[in-house]
Amino acid sequence: MLSARSLFQEILDDDESFRLFCSIAAGGESQGGWENARIAALVPRSERDLAPKIARHGADEDKHGRIFHALLKKRGLAPVPVPADTDYTMILERHGIGLAHDRLRADRPLTVPDIVGYLAHSRVTEQRASEQMALLRRYFGDHPGVGRAVRMISGDEDNHLAYCHEELLRLAAAGHGRTIQRTLRACALAEIRVYRDVSLAVMAHMGRILGWPRARSVLLASGIHAVYAYERAVGWRRMVSLRMPEHRNALGGPATPAPEFA
Repeated sequence: MLSARSLFQEILDDDESFRLFCSIAAGGESQGGWENARIAALVPRSERDLAPKIARHGADEDKHGRIFHALLKKRGLAPVPVPADTDYTMILERHGIGLAHDRLRADRPLTVPDIVGYLAHSRVTEQRASEQMALLRRYFGDHPGVGRAVRMISGDEDNHLAYCHEELLRLAAAGHGRTIQRTLRACALAEIRVYRDVSLAVMAHMGRILGWPRARSVLLASGIHAVYAYERAVGWRRMVSLRMPEHRNALGGPATPAPEFA
């Protein structure tokens, strides 16, 4: 029977598919670490209190990248180049979601609208990350090989999402509410398209590595399209709502260190 658990288990059990999965994940996390570090360095004076939280966010993302590399090393595997059609972060940038890398490489301070855009983009993408890691934690949180990494990353992603909610609500109270809602909606609708396309690409690469029969690949693609249809109709709304999180000031302290993998 085809299920999310059996699909992840198959990818986990095969060295080549696991190598691709970890390489894609590590690449995205490392890119997020660089982006957040640059944003923290360029925060406008009026938002300087936010800089340590953004830096913590970036440090967490860097840590996640190191964790995925450590999982590869533990199995004696080297990372592989990330196929361009699976590079979620860069594809989002090409769709105009988030702050452009050219802007982040410049040494000009960001503006408050830039910070609003960054937080709205993060609120949408962290929703996706939190949900994906919750799924992995449900199925593999006790796995002897990856369970500790899954639990740590999942907890961090939940903290990132809580931080985005709290800071966006603060900025909405300061008069940016309409801009935030408009930006959240645009980001959400773009993200679900990119997520669909990247998911199809990842499954195509995995199918070739694992030798899936055409019928199985077609079934998986149909499922991805069905998820997109639901998200396009109503599911995107979960990505644009804002509520004060139970865990306040979730990024107010230092990043926790990455675990050691024997």
